[in-house]
Amino acid sequence: MLEVSNLSLAFGDLVLADDMSFRLNTGQTHVIIGPNGTGKSSLLKTLFGDIRPQKGSIQFSGEVFNVKNVTQWRRQFGYMPQDIRLDVGLSVLEVVLLGQLNALSLKLGDSLLEEALFALEQIGLVSLANQDVRTLSGGQCQMVLFAQALMRKPKILMLDEPVSALDLHFQQVMLNHLDQQTKANGWVSLMILHDLNLAAQYADNLLVLKGGRLVAQGAPADILTPQLIKDVYGVNVDIEFDGGGVPFVRTHRFSGQAGIHSNTSQIKAVS
Repeated sequence: MLEVSNLSLAFGDLVLADDMSFRLNTGQTHVIIGPNGTGKSSLLKTLFGDIRPQKGSIQFSGEVFNVKNVTQWRRQFGYMPQDIRLDVGLSVLEVVLLGQLNALSLKLGDSLLEEALFALEQIGLVSLANQDVRTLSGGQCQMVLFAQALMRKPKILMLDEPVSALDLHFQQVMLNHLDQQTKANGWVSLMILHDLNLAAQYADNLLVLKGGRLVAQGAPADILTPQLIKDVYGVNVDIEFDGGGVPFVRTHRFSGQAGIHSNTSQIKAVS
C-alpha cells in the first residue's frame, strides 16, 4: 500500500495540496482526475521525490520517503512523465532496454533482449524494434516509453496523461495491458487522465482533485455524479451506466458564450 498522510504543497500563493491524505492499494489501477492547474502532475512528482512537500509523509510497504533515501525510493517506480521527447539516436528496442539500465552491460544477454521484444509485442510495436525513435509519431513514442516503464518491473507505476497522443485502438491496448499487469503483479498503478469515460472504465479507484484538495475518492460508479462534475469542472453532464455498471459521462454543450466566460474566470482565479 502507498500511503500519503497530511501532504501539503504550494508554489507561492498557488496551493497544490492542502493537507491531503489517501491510500492506494496494491493490485489496483488508481486514476487522478481534476481541472487543469489543480496539481495532478505535481502530486506525481512529489510521490516520485522530484518535489519536496512543505508538510506530510509518503510511505510504501512500511518504508517512509525522505531526502536521504531518494535514490533507493525511486528504484521502486516506473514513472512516465508527460511530454517526454525522444530526441536521441537510439532504436526503439534500445530505448525499451533502458528500462533495465542497472542490468545492462557491454554484452546483452538473450533473456533481456527477449524480454524487451516481448514487451513491444504485447503493445503491438515489435515491428518497429529497429526503427530510430526520432522518426516515431507522438503516440508511438508514448507506447515505447510505456514499454520501457514496464521493463523496470516496478512496484509502483505512475503515468502522467499516458494516452494523450494515442488513437482509440492504442488507448485500449495500453490501458488494457496496464490493468492486466497491475493485477497480475500486484502493482500500485497511478495515472492521470483527462478523459472521464476512460477513467470510469479503467479505474478501480478514482481520486478527484480540485483546488489542492481531494474532494472525492472511490469506485467510479459510486462517486461520479452530475453534481460532482458540475462542482469540479463547472460543466453540466448526464451520467448513464452500461450493462456492466460502468458510468458514461455525456456533457451538455455550452449555450452561447456562457462556457467561455465561466472558463476565463476560473483561469484568472488560479493564475
